[in-house]
Amino acid sequence: MRRTDPKKPHGKQAILALICSATFLFSASCSHKPDSNVVLYCATDQHTAEKIVRLFEKETGIPVKARYDTEANKTVGLVMALMEEAKNPRADVFWNNEIIHTIRLGKAGLLKGYDWPTARGIEGRWKDEEGRFVGFGARARVLIVNTEKIPDVEMRPKSIWDLIAPRFKGKGAMARPLTGTTLTHVAGLFQMLGKKEARRFLDGLKKNEVALAKSNGAVMRMVSAKKGPAFGLTDTDDFNVALKKGFPVIAVYPDQMGMGTFVIPNTVALIKGGPNPGNAKTLADFLCSARVEEILAKSGSAQIPLHKEAKVPDGVKPLSRFKAATWDFAKAAEVMDEILPELRKRFGI
Repeated sequence: MRRTDPKKPHGKQAILALICSATFLFSASCSHKPDSNVVLYCATDQHTAEKIVRLFEKETGIPVKARYDTEANKTVGLVMALMEEAKNPRADVFWNNEIIHTIRLGKAGLLKGYDWPTARGIEGRWKDEEGRFVGFGARARVLIVNTEKIPDVEMRPKSIWDLIAPRFKGKGAMARPLTGTTLTHVAGLFQMLGKKEARRFLDGLKKNEVALAKSNGAVMRMVSAKKGPAFGLTDTDDFNVALKKGFPVIAVYPDQMGMGTFVIPNTVALIKGGPNPGNAKTLADFLCSARVEEILAKSGSAQIPLHKEAKVPDGVKPLSRFKAATWDFAKAAEVMDEILPELRKRFGI
């Protein structure tokens, strides 16, 4: 008879040991299968998001299959994909670069409620009441101003309304409000100001010969160049890119004596019926943690942390240091549905 070493597993025990051993080598635990993963749809700039994704993979051993949007098609492409895939979801987690389209997905029944344990340090105004998403890593909508094109400090724009002011005719730039944070911003203006005033702003863009760009990044590049618009409306992350490249630009936080500066957070949400629900929660918890907010704040995108305990590095202006506009995200989402056909007619190419 063959003698069995009592210290060595045999039969079913041996098979189980081999499976767990292989899984441990792959993911540092036996908590998920070696071929399991998590599918992320991400509207945030790929060069920023990838570093976070790679860190998550390294620390958890969970492979991330990420799908990113293009700069010119921010958010809208992925939102359309999520809606088209509603009956057979392919994504587990949606990392959006703004909030209104996330709200619309929630209202359409595509998002899953969650208690968000790592987001307890984030104020309620940045969270969905039904737990369908959490806001984190915000950006402010600022005016990027070329100081060589407008050297006189007193003559520099101080409000988004300066885009349509006669003295700045032909000197301003803005992304077409059809995607991303620019679309969100315009929907917020309709919600805060009402249709009449918001339309007066939109009408003025054409009359004042405001250059309409494909994206916020394009606005930044146009203003930073030696020729072209002297200032434009963009996000703080794009401004920070220009600043680090040494362009002669400053950021003006507009409307500090009026409605305040619009602040738009990233959002993270779980997709209802996603193929990897367990790993989805692990990734979602990671993304909305104070640690990731600090990483985003220190990165080239210089995003504003929303966690109370998150450290804000030098060079990033926290919410406590400027007046932020108090707009209603949910109502703006309702307005967006109404104004989208109008915006496409006005600004479509």
